[in-house]
Amino acid sequence: MGVTTTLLPRSISLLPIPNPQRPNLRLASPLCSSSKPSNNGASPPPNKNSTRSTSTSTKRRRRGSYGGSRRSVIKKSFTQEQVTFTTSLSDDPVVGIIGGGVSGLVCAATLEERGVRSTVFDTGMHGLGGRMATRVIHPQPLVFDHAAQFFTCTDKRFQKLVDRWLEKGLVREWKGKIGQLEAGGKFTPILDPEPRYVGVNGMRFLADSILDQSKMIDIVRPCWISKIEPFNGMWYLSEKEQLHGQFDAIVIAHNGKCANRLLSSSGLPLLTRQMKRLELSAIWALLAAFNDPLPLQRNMDFEGAFVKGVESLSWMGNNSSKLQLKSGTPHCWTFFSTSAYGKRNKVPQENIPNVTAEKVKEEMLQGAELALGLPKGGLQQPLYTRVQLWGAALPKNTPSVPCIFDPLGRAGICGDWLLGSSVESAALSGMAFANHIADYFENGGSNPNQFAIGLEETFQEVHGHDIGQFPGMNSQKADVDESQMVLTS
Repeated sequence: MGVTTTLLPRSISLLPIPNPQRPNLRLASPLCSSSKPSNNGASPPPNKNSTRSTSTSTKRRRRGSYGGSRRSVIKKSFTQEQVTFTTSLSDDPVVGIIGGGVSGLVCAATLEERGVRSTVFDTGMHGLGGRMATRVIHPQPLVFDHAAQFFTCTDKRFQKLVDRWLEKGLVREWKGKIGQLEAGGKFTPILDPEPRYVGVNGMRFLADSILDQSKMIDIVRPCWISKIEPFNGMWYLSEKEQLHGQFDAIVIAHNGKCANRLLSSSGLPLLTRQMKRLELSAIWALLAAFNDPLPLQRNMDFEGAFVKGVESLSWMGNNSSKLQLKSGTPHCWTFFSTSAYGKRNKVPQENIPNVTAEKVKEEMLQGAELALGLPKGGLQQPLYTRVQLWGAALPKNTPSVPCIFDPLGRAGICGDWLLGSSVESAALSGMAFANHIADYFENGGSNPNQFAIGLEETFQEVHGHDIGQFPGMNSQKADVDESQMVLTS
């Protein structure tokens, strides 16, 4: 039989425990805020006693950070208990959003439209956006979109958001030639009826601008939330034991190891189970700047190409043309590996060995030569290179639901992987979660079962390009037999 943890009002205490000296917990101030500091970071509750109702006898245990027994709120072991909040919701609830990619940012913006405050926690050193990443190298400058290259739009709800971005001058339609490039230099243009969009100055600057004029959203970055703990109807978020605030509800708006680590000890077994079902692929990115244009054959003046038949390469894109950079500056290209190559050469992305970085760079440049039909050594040496491993780049499977929400624990998940793998999917997921939890708040948290969503769905394989999905495009996946791919090592 499962064990249910019930969080009681802090005035109720069934087990008096001596009050030990509490650690000095300080609230961290936002390093980057889009509005005035909110009061969601009030001091932790006084050192009262918390309780739980279980089928086993209650014992005294070592006390935790927030004044309760370390096991009085949730059993933090291999067997999880379900956190069940019984306290009433605040009249002015605040949502903690862990992840500042498109889904997290759109979630925050949609919550504001519904009158709900939020705080976004993001790990980005240079800006928000997650995989909407742009790297600018000074003093030239060199500019690279080194994750999302462009996006498409087929959903009316997302189109309204894109139209607002167009009006503000944050995005524009990308009319450059793109297509499929087969090993040996055969290029076939892709003619799509649907427009393609790019950030005017790069994808990251679009992400940074989504919350520009917000009044009810705080942003904390760079911040890596390492612990989420429930106490008396609130979630407490911490980074290396430094408290970052208390929230009526939380949403995990990113994937990968960090999300699994947070959930594994959170008391949210239903969310944990769904997150652990997610399978992710690794992709290598190579940023390379050249003094001269690449030697493209006649009628191959493309700005982007999905590469077919080369294991080390799945995409190559000309940032200088796409972003309309100043003429006379170096030519900045982004190259992506295939997921098969990423898997074969995967290393810890936080600490890439120099020998691996050099190997990947050389093999991806060789892949570009093969794709373009150039002889070995026919590609000019770049004046600048940088490799990066996106270890949790793209989902291999999806539950095909817009969001996941556990109403008992007042916690959920949003992200592109829930609907596929695209910017559109990320935005729709963020919108869906925001509207769902806003409805939950308006309902006062009563009848929680009717608000459960996505907790039981099975996962299906994701189909798309190795760099993601582009709804509306004619070709969603190059059908390539891996045995026919040209190896570059």
